Amino acid sequence: MQNITRKTFLDQCLGLGTLATFAPMLANAQYSRTSDGQFLSKIVQANNLEVSRLLSVFVTDITEIRRRLGYDFANLAAAYCEPSSGYYQKEELVTAMSKIVRFILKAQQADGTLNLGNLASPPDTAFILEPLCIAATILNRHSTPILVEVKSMLNTFILKAGESLRLGGIHTPNHRWVVSAALAQINALFPNPAYVQRIDEWLSENLYIDTEGHYLERSMIYSEVIDRCFITMARLLKRPKLLEPVRKNLNLTYFYLEPNGDLVTTDSRRQDQFAPINILNYYHDYRYLAIKDQNTMFSTIALLIENVKGFEEKIMVDLLPFCLEEPLYLQTLPQQQPLPTSFEKFFKTTNLVRIRRNDTTSTIFGGVDFPIIIASGRSTSPNFFAFRKGDAILKYMRLSTDFFSTGYFRSQGVLRQNGQYILHQKIEAPYYQPLPKQYKKADGNYKHSPSTDGRFWNKMDFEHRPQSNIKALETSISIAEKNGVHELTFKSKGTDGVSVTIELCFKEGGQLTGVQKTENPQNHYLLTGETGEYTFGKDTIKFGKGINRHTKIKGLEGEMYTSHFGTLKTEGIYVYLTGITPFEHTITIE
Repeated sequence: MQNITRKTFLDQCLGLGTLATFAPMLANAQYSRTSDGQFLSKIVQANNLEVSRLLSVFVTDITEIRRRLGYDFANLAAAYCEPSSGYYQKEELVTAMSKIVRFILKAQQADGTLNLGNLASPPDTAFILEPLCIAATILNRHSTPILVEVKSMLNTFILKAGESLRLGGIHTPNHRWVVSAALAQINALFPNPAYVQRIDEWLSENLYIDTEGHYLERSMIYSEVIDRCFITMARLLKRPKLLEPVRKNLNLTYFYLEPNGDLVTTDSRRQDQFAPINILNYYHDYRYLAIKDQNTMFSTIALLIENVKGFEEKIMVDLLPFCLEEPLYLQTLPQQQPLPTSFEKFFKTTNLVRIRRNDTTSTIFGGVDFPIIIASGRSTSPNFFAFRKGDAILKYMRLSTDFFSTGYFRSQGVLRQNGQYILHQKIEAPYYQPLPKQYKKADGNYKHSPSTDGRFWNKMDFEHRPQSNIKALETSISIAEKNGVHELTFKSKGTDGVSVTIELCFKEGGQLTGVQKTENPQNHYLLTGETGEYTFGKDTIKFGKGINRHTKIKGLEGEMYTSHFGTLKTEGIYVYLTGITPFEHTITIE
């Protein structure tokens, strides 16, 4: 690798435009590693500040069981045991640790679990065991007499919790691996074939990862949880093959990364499909494999994460325990390499497209789970397009019609054709005829079932009724991109006179021009002219041309939401374009 300056290197990694986006963070960047000693010094300093805060917090009584207590304990343990810490072997830390472990022992249920998130939950107990087992590993290397009691209490808690994990159940796919990783940690402290047997029982179900690197839940929150769990099991059980899916998932994650550190979550099957998150929690995973594999790509991503807003407060503050438990983290990161900042990736297994041109990015999505059911564990996002230009963010676009209250458009896949991405949906809404004679019941108590179009349920035995007057609506959206400029063509036909509403949601805090304010509610606008502009800081998104054929901009979610007074509205500034079928309209976003 050529000898290049830090600025040149980051220009190559991020793209010249993106460097400007990162400028506030890069100005304070101090974490390029030249030696493990420098890294250790930085995390010890961060730990000192956190321990100072904790000592003031634990002057008062603990009143609530929370997962964070595990990290508090681990930070105190690391400070006590690290010779370069300002709190090395300070008795006041033992007092605080004792207070924490006495509290969690008191909160522990008879079966070893904690009421932490869920009642008597093995997986939630496993989450708090991760930092507590790290702390136990660190403390066990020190035989100071003052630690005897606190170590004894901690071991009592861990062993009792271990039985709850060995015997207890789970709720979600990632819980299997959270429990297994915690058992691997307990087994490293107190070897027991029964722990490994239970881990193998969960592992025998096999971890699903598709050809592109998505886990079952397709969630950026839980993918990181799985990555960390498999790293833990791989190193403590000495099973290097368990790292293979982690590498695959971390490779994929880069292409979901926005220049400011946010992650795309549109295709998630969990709660983050509507709640943006960032890449900070992936730092441990990228750093570990960057060093273990001497992977220059992962090393570069770890460096990028160090410059994401919040790294010091959310990640660095907790690093010392992890590094003392696993010294590999303290080794110097390998050389970095420039990362791709101009790419087009079509993830066919989730029907998601990512396009990046330096600091301009877009996301196209058409991969929800059909039939649409509102439940955790299913992909239901109607966000078919998102666009970012530096700090100016179009959070999402949606399309809705008033066709029998079927709500938002959700594409039935994504098709790549003639240089464009095609989204498509066809909906049919029938009317129902009387039941045939053989299905009629004397008491009128027919099967409670969904209508054949999935809009509602009733005791009507819909599946056996003849249909008539079937109405159809077919909608397509074609998206073409060139050098960061996107052209979107909307077509909707089949039933005439249907209201069509295109919804653009911009990040709150920006300024709009070229739009018309609606009477109600606030932050809702119509694009009636040729173009509109959204500006955030120094960056501007241009969009248009507008169209305004009606003012139906409420209740766009459809009957499955509105019948329960639900909404999919998020924070943001809304702009609407409206038309009537047969509808065809093209807008440009740049």
